[in-house]
Amino acid sequence: MLRELSIKNLAVIEEVHVTFHHGFHVLTGETGAGKSILIDALSLIVGGRGSADMVRYGCDKAEMEAMFDLPGQHPVWGQLNRIGVQYDADEMLVIRRELSSTGKSSSRVNGQLVTITMLREIGEYLVNIHGQHEHQSLLKTDQHLEWLDLFGGDLLLERKAQYKSVYDELVRVRQAMRNVEDTTRQNVQMLDLYKFQIEEISSAKLKPAEDEELQEQKRKLLYAGKRMDAASEAYNLLYGGKGLDAFSRAITKLSDIQSYDPGVLNPLIEQLQSAFYQAEDAVFQLRDYRDGIESDPETLAYVEDRLDLINGLKRKYGETIPDILAYLEQIMVERDKIENRDEMLDELRQQEERLYAQASQLAQDLSKLRRHAAERLSNSVESELRHLQMPSAKFEARLEPISEGENSSTRVKLVSTGMDEAVFMLSTNPGEPLKPLNKVASGGEMSRIMLALKSIFAEIDQIPTLIFDEVDTGVSGRAAQAIAEKLSSLAAKCQVFSITHLPQVACMSDHHYEIKKQVTNGRTSTSVTELMPEARIDELARMLGGVEVTEKTKHHAQEMLDLAHGLKGA
Repeated sequence: MLRELSIKNLAVIEEVHVTFHHGFHVLTGETGAGKSILIDALSLIVGGRGSADMVRYGCDKAEMEAMFDLPGQHPVWGQLNRIGVQYDADEMLVIRRELSSTGKSSSRVNGQLVTITMLREIGEYLVNIHGQHEHQSLLKTDQHLEWLDLFGGDLLLERKAQYKSVYDELVRVRQAMRNVEDTTRQNVQMLDLYKFQIEEISSAKLKPAEDEELQEQKRKLLYAGKRMDAASEAYNLLYGGKGLDAFSRAITKLSDIQSYDPGVLNPLIEQLQSAFYQAEDAVFQLRDYRDGIESDPETLAYVEDRLDLINGLKRKYGETIPDILAYLEQIMVERDKIENRDEMLDELRQQEERLYAQASQLAQDLSKLRRHAAERLSNSVESELRHLQMPSAKFEARLEPISEGENSSTRVKLVSTGMDEAVFMLSTNPGEPLKPLNKVASGGEMSRIMLALKSIFAEIDQIPTLIFDEVDTGVSGRAAQAIAEKLSSLAAKCQVFSITHLPQVACMSDHHYEIKKQVTNGRTSTSVTELMPEARIDELARMLGGVEVTEKTKHHAQEMLDLAHGLKGA
């Protein structure tokens, strides 16, 4: 659940720090006091879109920080692991978002920088915000199947994953069939070209790095004469020029006087002897190098011809020899496709038939599970709607085949989600036929339908915090009381927040927060205060009576609180 929320320099909020609890929370206050700014802050915390104009005037940045207390088995920990964010499931999860006046933002989870996309993926497991203008998800029929599948449970989702795996392979095979079937005159022309190119590259018998070895060989052959002259001259200077002989005679001369000054001469003679042996070895290596130098015009001509061939292939097929060989492999596959088109097509058709049969069976199994889930969901929603003062409402999660036929009249069309499409149908009055939600439900009815679905899905999706932003707009009387009671009972499953103007809703809360706007030194700021019992009575009296709070409205407020405590069993 959301344990703490800190906001600084966001819109009219200068700085607030709020602690929250288990249960049902309501946020109330005058219109324009800034109640929705708290929702905006939470939306930013979970990856919502931000803009520079959200930063308080005259400030460099807005800062939001939220602390969540979550059980060790909560699915958000798995998501953190998948995106590489460090965490300790025994500690609080801390999310921080900063929004600068230039429009840039930064986000941190447990102190680690994350992208907005990553933050949004995390936020989907933490907070669900539903406002009076957010009924669109209920009106989009492509979302209805997702809701139904989620309600269907683990067995349905497992079967759906099995189907998706087979369907993806079916799509791959069908694409391969289309590629093979595309055998036009151009393919025949390409076959001739492929054969020519394969012969040209294959006959060259290229080896990786061969061009580098040939370049080195060419350089040696090209400068064989120059290398021979230099090596011979060096050898003659060292050996023929008596270089080694001079070393030997010098050592002999020093040896004659060695006994007269051994302290100096002994190490000097040893050093000269060592240098002599090293020089002698170098001379012999130089001789071998000179004798190994060959001037071979025929080999040089072969190397140059070979390099010309390789360079010609590079101009046509790739910048390097590995590129050329990779291209050879590619065109050999393309040649085989064209030459073996009929055999390949027969094989692919057999694969397609097998995969289609397998996918169809899985789709039918999936459809059966969905129909059972649809019946249970319909009954559950109708039961919830009766508690929300819609006793005559009929709700149906209706399943239909996607469309007729595919490749033949006997084939059912398959898509990535199976063979079904779902649409939520509603009838609000006795005797009226069921129609899609977007054609029959008013704003107040849509709020109650959404609340009914949220009540059903609260334990399934495991989102710990639900926020309802004035979803009671458009309702009054017993319907408002029913919404209040439903929000209160929903809070037994998860933490619930509601921004409301209705005293019937406010009095059913476990925790009541007042949002108040004040002007200090010419600047407007908003405060958030958790109301104690006496202050709560005053706020309920204001909601009941408007600006003027009287003893009568306060007495009425106390009565409402007493009744609410009785309803909750407190």
